[in-house]
Amino acid sequence: MPAPERIPSRGLTEAGLRTLLAEGELTVLGRVRGASNAVLYCTVAHEGEERHCVYKPVAGEQPLWDFPDGTLAQREVAAYEISEATGWGLVPPTVLREGPYGRGMCQLWIEAEADDVAGDGDRPAGGLPPLLALVEDEEPGDGWKAVGLAEVGEGRTALLVHADDPRLRRLAVLDAVINNGDRKGGHLLPAAGGRLYGIDHGVTFNADDKLRTLLWGWAGEPLTAEAVEVLDRLSAGLEPGAVLATRLGELITAAETDALRGRVESLRKSGRHPQPSGDWPPIPWPPV
Repeated sequence: MPAPERIPSRGLTEAGLRTLLAEGELTVLGRVRGASNAVLYCTVAHEGEERHCVYKPVAGEQPLWDFPDGTLAQREVAAYEISEATGWGLVPPTVLREGPYGRGMCQLWIEAEADDVAGDGDRPAGGLPPLLALVEDEEPGDGWKAVGLAEVGEGRTALLVHADDPRLRRLAVLDAVINNGDRKGGHLLPAAGGRLYGIDHGVTFNADDKLRTLLWGWAGEPLTAEAVEVLDRLSAGLEPGAVLATRLGELITAAETDALRGRVESLRKSGRHPQPSGDWPPIPWPPV
């Protein structure tokens, strides 16, 4: 399956959306509840264009002992930069900017459409399937990949599965590269035109292995030829002095950039999706 066509948001190019997010006037409409850090739902307006967006001010971040350097907002932007370098466009346009509550991350709001993120494993006729499901069977059915057993109450367990979907597979590669410590089901946003976005990338780029994800279904399997080509491009882009490496140097530490290079090279050398290390819980909690 080829990468989906990059679809501008109602006529704006990717560069135009970044300009809108970076230079537009932010108006806070409300707060997204349930998040551990401040997440503000806003409009951003510039030169006659207006969109909804998410603004996460640095002042609203909760300190994390294992992410003592930089800010979560910077890591969100770094994840967007890597996503753009892959050519897959898996992260919505994201910038760093000043806002009503100080410097923070500003990201285009994505309205989820079409797919259901979670379901019961059925693939409804005439509709797109869910991306995640719990099934009673011991093995995943056709079109599904097993993640592991999950407790569902009263001493019962069910098999957690995710769709064998090339969009998810690309996201699994991205997460391995950026060392995503929190890939939950709620961070998957199916969008118009068959696009799939991943959001909430604040706990990424740690120099230590922190990969926690629901997308383990391809663990140990060979990477696709497409993924190998992407990793080759990333390797070149991460060479000292390259544009991507220089940009990342503004967002994450030198040690984290070196570790990023190491992960890319490890994936290129093995040619396979990573497996859980055993040193860190492999699945985030809560999973959704």
